Formats: sequence, C-alpha cells, structure tokens
Amino acid sequence: MASVTFKNIVKKFGDLTVIKNLNIEVEDKEFLVLVGPSGCGKTTALRLLAGLEEITEGEMIIDDRVVNDVAPKDRDIAMVFQSYALYPHLSVYDNMAFGLKLRKMPKEEIKRRVDEAAEILGITDLLQRKPRQLSGGQRQRVAVGRAIVREPKVFLFDEPLSNLDAKLRVQMRAEISKLHQRLQTTFIYVTHDQTEAMTMASRIAVINKGNLLQLDTPQNLYDYPNDLFVAGFIGSPAMNFFPAKLVKSGEKIIVDTGDFQVQIPEALAASYKSMEGRSIVFGIRPENIHDPEFAPSNIHGEKVSAKVDVTELMGNETLLYLLSGKNTYVGRVDPRSKLRVGSSTEVVFDMDKVHIFDAGTEEAIR
Repeated sequence: MASVTFKNIVKKFGDLTVIKNLNIEVEDKEFLVLVGPSGCGKTTALRLLAGLEEITEGEMIIDDRVVNDVAPKDRDIAMVFQSYALYPHLSVYDNMAFGLKLRKMPKEEIKRRVDEAAEILGITDLLQRKPRQLSGGQRQRVAVGRAIVREPKVFLFDEPLSNLDAKLRVQMRAEISKLHQRLQTTFIYVTHDQTEAMTMASRIAVINKGNLLQLDTPQNLYDYPNDLFVAGFIGSPAMNFFPAKLVKSGEKIIVDTGDFQVQIPEALAASYKSMEGRSIVFGIRPENIHDPEFAPSNIHGEKVSAKVDVTELMGNETLLYLLSGKNTYVGRVDPRSKLRVGSSTEVVFDMDKVHIFDAGTEEAIR
C-alpha cells in the first residue's frame, strides 16, 4: 500500500508550462480522480508519476521515497492506458502474464496471479482467447488484469473507459469501484468525464490549464465550488450563470440580472449587505429551478418569468431550456410537468441553493 505526494511539481515542454506548481497528497488506499478538460495537464501529471515523463521541478514522492530519478519499472506502480495495448498474437493469459515472465517469476506464481486476477474480473473463461475474439469491455478487463497481476502499490488509470459505449462505461465504472474496494490499494484515475469522477472518487482534483483549482470530496465540490470553472464543470447539465449586480432595497438584498430580479433569503442576506452595487455572476443548478406546479413548499422560492424554448423528456425528469430576456438557462423539473415548447410561465428559483461569484476574480463569495 502507498501514499503519493505531488510536491511543487512543474512540467515544461520548451517554453510551454503544462503543470504549474502542482501539490496533491494522495492518502494510502484512496481513490483520487484527476478531472478536467482535454489539454489541462491531468494525463501529464499521471505520466510524471509513472516515470514516463521527466519532472522539470519539484518532487514526486511514493511512500516517503522521492522517485524523480527512479526508473518506471522500479516505482512499484501499474498503469492502465486509454488504448488497451494488448498483444494481438498472444492469448489473454499470455497478455496478462507477459510482464511477470519478463521478471523471471516462477511459473507457479505467474499462474496463481493470473488465475486470481481473472477470477476477480470475471474473465476466467476467456484466458485462451486472442484479443480479436473479445468485446471492448472484455479487452478493458484484460488490460486491468494485466495491471492487477503485478500487485503494485499504486494503480494508475488514464481515461480507461473512453473507448466504450455509454452502457458499458456505466458497468465498468461499477466494476472498477468494486475492484478498489476489494484490492484496498491506492487508485489514481484520470478522466475528462465529470460523471465518472463524481461516481467513483473518494476525492476529486479539478485541474485546468495546469493549475489545481480545487481538491475535495465529490459532494463538497458539487455543493461548494471555489470558482466559476469548478461550478460549471462539475454537474450535468451544468450550473446556470447570469451576469448580475447585488442591489439593496431597504433591508433586502436583490440579485438584479437586468431581465429579472430575485431576493436573497434573509438568513443569507447579511453576508452580502456590504457588497451593494458589486458586479457578480449569479449561479443556480438546473435541479433548483422548478415548475411552479411542483415546487417544494419548504424553500425560499422566487418566481421568474420565462418562456420554454426546448424540452427534453427523460422519463424520470424533464429538462426545460428557458428564456428570460437575453438569458438562456436549463431547469430540471418534475416529469409530470405539463410545460411544453412555447409555454410562458413563472419558474421557481430555490434561493437557498444559489451561488454567488465575483465577476472579476470568478471566485465564490460565501
């Protein structure tokens, strides 16, 4: 088992800095997910840990041991890549055993490890097949099995599910989560899919343009994003944003978007009284916008006039794409809603669940 520390890690390719002073402490047996858009530096961070790229500045530490100058094969890690990278001419068994054979491991120990990994992954009956005879999900299991047999201190996953169809991705997410629980080993997982991150991680590191923006549990990231980027990246559909100003009306604090006004609840208003006239970005998640017919009775609801532009009936919910003046936004409402395209209504904003960001710094104001 192992802890991992990224200490002041910097990575440059020529004049381009792709990782900027990255500091993350990954606890022993933790499932940490690095998430961010394509090109943000998350895969580079993983490759630096694996020893596949050279660190420009800083220290990479595994179990209190600085491994900057340690060869990849001596770091006691195993990596599962986006491409399965299976040898087409070898059987599943031989693909999984290949690395162990290179290490001159006894045949009995190789067989024990391969058989055990195959049982864990449910591929025992596939051991004599060639990769071309396998489905995408089965190939992915073999790639994971090849990592398991090494019995490493740390597992690294680089977007391993991106080549699978939607249904299989859901299944494999659950399989990898169960695998982590069973092996009780440190997992570090890279993805651009925030749904994967939210459903699998014990903690998530959100990275953008080489910077670590926030490191927290999935629920805290969702409920308390530090800035506009994190708020917009975590959650699907994404949080709605409205350029606005905070204005005072007597003792009331009002969010004025120019097209509509909503009042901050009294319990929260005291936090914003000194910010009168300040330019902000007002944020609210789609599930906190309700069809008035089905709005909960125990919320501080503010009505906003809107026109329904598009509807998406999902069965268990309905997504409403709404227009209020120049503002377009999404509401996730009760599936019994009778609102349809062209309907004019007053949707209800749950003001207990709103987010306020500084328009200049884009940081959350709490």
